[in-house]
Amino acid sequence: MERFELESWLRLALSPGVGNGGGRRLMAAFGLPDNVFRQSPASLRQLVTPAQVAALQSPPPELPTVLETTWAWLVAAEGPARRAVVVLGDPAYPASLLAMEDPPLLLYVLGRTDLWHANTAARSLAMVGSRNPTPQGELSARDLARGCAQAGLTVVSGLALGIDSAAHHGALDGAAASPAQLATIAVVGTGLDRVYPKRNLALAHRIAAQGLLLSEYHLGTPPLPANFPKRNRLIAGLSLGTLVVEAALQSGSLITARLASEQGKEVFAVPGSIHSMQSRGCHALIKQGAKLVESLQDVLDEIQAIMGPSGASGKVASSSVADSSDELPDEDEDEEDEPLLTSMGYDPVSLDALVARTGISAAMLQVRLLELELDNQVARLAGGLFQRTVAT
Repeated sequence: MERFELESWLRLALSPGVGNGGGRRLMAAFGLPDNVFRQSPASLRQLVTPAQVAALQSPPPELPTVLETTWAWLVAAEGPARRAVVVLGDPAYPASLLAMEDPPLLLYVLGRTDLWHANTAARSLAMVGSRNPTPQGELSARDLARGCAQAGLTVVSGLALGIDSAAHHGALDGAAASPAQLATIAVVGTGLDRVYPKRNLALAHRIAAQGLLLSEYHLGTPPLPANFPKRNRLIAGLSLGTLVVEAALQSGSLITARLASEQGKEVFAVPGSIHSMQSRGCHALIKQGAKLVESLQDVLDEIQAIMGPSGASGKVASSSVADSSDELPDEDEDEEDEPLLTSMGYDPVSLDALVARTGISAAMLQVRLLELELDNQVARLAGGLFQRTVAT
């Protein structure tokens, strides 16, 4: 894209009050943004409001700064992480987003743009969930994402802490041996010159090397709260379906699931403990018709049915969502190896409850729990709770 073309696109996108809908109507009538700005006010008033016409009459004051920043960002690309601004109508613009009510006028893309194409969503699955997952939920997300990547799917998520991060890491691990595969897409709520949360800086660099970071927000956009629910429509739109792994009833993940359903796409949910607040959102989705996921194969079967015979490459052997790579030991082996783990079950449990279940003193339990924690078989949660994990 030439600089003058970028300027006209940015001007249209930045014009106050015009928005994605107004911009699309104008381009449908007059063509590229440069042609829109050549129209008379009378012609423009046939398609947009008087306030929008007034906004289109002169460049927004922030345009020179945004243009200079964006152009410098584009030309400064180095190494395998490439940069692009993909505009509406571009051959690389995701076809699946065009079916939404509010597709962005332009998208900023960072990473393996050479693996990006208009039909990327035809081999993609969104995976979202709680920012404060249980250890088991985080492990399930990572394992499921790894299995999806090994089956040839791109995992789409939002770079948030918790389930999103686990999904990105799992997808990157699963596609590590396939350099020609787009492992994961992170749809973010800031400009691509920022990483939010900062704790995911290393993850963002890893995604840029083997996947994509994508945003509809201009460079320099800070992490504004309103931007994150809005970007969820892109997570849903870039995928064949959405898998929710742990979510409270009031959760942004349920927004993504609802948007996926409204777009006519499949919704999946991993069930959890009836005592866990982080499972109630998933249980609500299942009650509403979401596909219950007990194993990776539950997801792949449905996705392959949507994709048809030429879909994901092969099937992955059925396995538990708690561990999609190794068979779990049976209960007899658990009891023989470590009775305390059997007494814990897989739900969060307090020390007092374990004393009541086992008859072991609190002091002795604390010693053994510490040993199991150091051995990565038990995780310590907030509020003095403990939860058994499943090693990968």
